[in-house]
Amino acid sequence: MMVRYLKIIAVFWCCTAALFAQFVFRYDTKLGIDVLQEQQFRPLWHKRIALVANYASRDRFLIPTAQSLAECDSCDLRMILAPEHGYFSLAQRAGEKIDTVDTLYNVPVYSLYGTHRRPPKEWLDSIDCVVFDLQDIGIRSYTYLATLYNVMDACAEYRIPLIVLDRPNPLGGLLIDGNLPDSMYASFVNPIPVPYIHGCTFGELARMINGEGWLPFDSNAIPRLCSLQVIPMQGWERWMTWEDTDLRWIPTSPHIPTVDAIRGAATVGILGELGIIGIGIGTTLPFQALYHPQFPQSLFAEVLARRPAPGIVFVPAQFTPFYGLFAHQPVPGFLLQFLPKSQRFAPYSAGIQILHILRMLLPDAFRNLNEAKLKQLQKVTGSRQLVERLRSGESLLPLLQTIQQDVEKFRLLRQQYLLYE
Repeated sequence: MMVRYLKIIAVFWCCTAALFAQFVFRYDTKLGIDVLQEQQFRPLWHKRIALVANYASRDRFLIPTAQSLAECDSCDLRMILAPEHGYFSLAQRAGEKIDTVDTLYNVPVYSLYGTHRRPPKEWLDSIDCVVFDLQDIGIRSYTYLATLYNVMDACAEYRIPLIVLDRPNPLGGLLIDGNLPDSMYASFVNPIPVPYIHGCTFGELARMINGEGWLPFDSNAIPRLCSLQVIPMQGWERWMTWEDTDLRWIPTSPHIPTVDAIRGAATVGILGELGIIGIGIGTTLPFQALYHPQFPQSLFAEVLARRPAPGIVFVPAQFTPFYGLFAHQPVPGFLLQFLPKSQRFAPYSAGIQILHILRMLLPDAFRNLNEAKLKQLQKVTGSRQLVERLRSGESLLPLLQTIQQDVEKFRLLRQQYLLYE
């Protein structure tokens, strides 16, 4: 019996060793949840917890944060709050509201992308602490940033401490690109005045939101302050893109299956708002393609040769989208390949330049711009100047100078809130 017992133990440890041998970290990057586990969850001891998370919220060994907290004997997980697309990221269409209440790990899962985009008081009445653990993609319009902002606002109003478990910015901490948004366009896709590509982690942005007084004012006309604790990562540095961490990428939403999809969203996402040029939504390469039935491939290549977009390689291709724009019809265009280590890689600025070129080469497609889509583009970019120039037919290239000025202004602002070298 003892021999059999020892054999079972040996097999168990062999399987465990084989499993963890798959995880090799050159720089030993530890996420906020990994650090919290090493602290034996001490900041959460004897507290009733609400967790903001989704399917991608996992430690570096891919164990869900929700499972870790549910199985922790020293704290009490009371609920899970899920962002846009739901906990399992199954809601495919952007803007699709979710109001169902599910159960996971024997606790309710409430949606923060339905009737409520900010936790109401009745949800948090029995909560001692909110834990926030969402993987962002480093793009201002990605709604998880607005969810962070709204959760901070609720915690500030109801005087509930917030703990942010920090995660990497997949685009790296050095890349900043995009205009600062006009304040009149503040919205769920434009929640705070940072560039479109901000180069910060959620922990750093949470510190910035508090430090700059960006939360709404209280009844005494004083900006609310959130009782905030950030549990930083270990082993992550600003120069690192996602690949440098050796962490596995778990899709954060249906159209972000890979890190290159993030780079694509940072580049051509704004084009997709106009509904004129296909950008890969509906193909196996979301945000990594450009196509249109009259796409002038040779002319586009000629113009790009004179006006290159550093860090992006354009490969002529044909596409037949399964759904979305130009579904079920073969259309010409370009596949986008990214070189993220290019020091001059500026995806948002490249997107402005691509938009400028395509409007010049496809005048008929841009002749009657949809007003509703222009307003959505204005909300996403926070730029009245961009939309006015699209309406008037003026050159978009002067916007690049404005972008550079805003980038330098933000670079100085963010310095005091950075957590990593």
